[in-house]
Amino acid sequence: MTHYRTRRLDERLPELLALHPALMIVGPRGVGKTTTAARHAASVVRLDDARQARAFEADPDAALEGLPAPVLLDEWQVVPGILGAIKRAVDTEPRRGRFLLTGSVTAEIDPSIWPGVGRVIRVPMHPLTVAEQLGRRTEPLLERVAAGAPLPAAPEAPDLRALIRIAVTGGFPEPRFGAGEAGGPQWYRSYADHIAIRGAPGVERRFDAGRLRNFLDACALGSMKGASFETLYASAGVNGRTGAAYWRHLERLGVVWEISAWTSNRLKRLVRRPKRCVADCGFWAALLDAAPESVIEDGDLLGPALEVFVAAQLRAETETPDGRYALYHLREAQGRREVDFVAEGPRGRIVGIEVKATAAPEFRDGRHLAWLRDRLGERFLGGVVLHTGQASYSLGERIRAVPISTLWA
Repeated sequence: MTHYRTRRLDERLPELLALHPALMIVGPRGVGKTTTAARHAASVVRLDDARQARAFEADPDAALEGLPAPVLLDEWQVVPGILGAIKRAVDTEPRRGRFLLTGSVTAEIDPSIWPGVGRVIRVPMHPLTVAEQLGRRTEPLLERVAAGAPLPAAPEAPDLRALIRIAVTGGFPEPRFGAGEAGGPQWYRSYADHIAIRGAPGVERRFDAGRLRNFLDACALGSMKGASFETLYASAGVNGRTGAAYWRHLERLGVVWEISAWTSNRLKRLVRRPKRCVADCGFWAALLDAAPESVIEDGDLLGPALEVFVAAQLRAETETPDGRYALYHLREAQGRREVDFVAEGPRGRIVGIEVKATAAPEFRDGRHLAWLRDRLGERFLGGVVLHTGQASYSLGERIRAVPISTLWA
């Protein structure tokens, strides 16, 4: 892997450490949590190393004493008793910036009894955005849309082929900067096999590896299609109870996620089923064995690929410690109208986003955004139709056609 790429979180971590005694960085395994956290720590304890873990298993309170702060406790879930020790340390001395925790699961203990509640602040970390990969600091797209700011294409002006190559490379650091385009798919498939066979440090294995792997493939196939759980279960050949357990497990590991359905008392007949999605487009492509050329040539793959890719970029913008928007999708019953992403901000203000596999959207491509604008009135701050071309132009009042590459322009 080449030199370190600055993450969005690097700018916020010092501020958060100045406000809170303990932070827990959560996200998928291999996304760079430990690498980033270590840059902000004065001491590092790797609890998946048996030699380092032994003292914390025996007496976590004593083991914490005297370590220079901030203390990074990596793979904390291997020694879950460390949370109780942190609770006691924080209760005794609520000094700011004492602990950083990283691990490969989002939660391990029932929140009602979890010692970290109220004392450990959760900070999400996602795969690298394209802006992070290129070392650019960009204003979040949603903020720019809401402000009516210019939304140009990126300087590279990627065409469809280049755009898909960017998308299916994904945002995990190792395949992006280590294995590269040739070795990336193998890395992602090995990653999937590892999840199915071993899970994560500190997580008890109790699943059938083959069926869990099949279920993960089904999640990739159903990404962004609004598939019901029953459809996923049937596709993977598992029953409802097993499939529900598989989904919870994969969700805890951060490799799948849900985009909730947006609802409003101003709109009737809205479907409440969430969209489900694999968390990274490179991972999605590898699970489906979809090379860039096959994605471009197959309309059944091209649309979902662009949506999965855009969703990952938007998620990294919205799921932040200071994120002002929550991300949803909107669909009417019988599919009469659908908006790919609805971002709700302060005071219920809305930004709508459609993703189209075309280089030149027409007015009809923004018709569902126009319908949403007309129903919401001043609550609707703006809408964009993200497309694969280079031009930005109006599609009506508060609605614009915008290149996908503006996400990192």
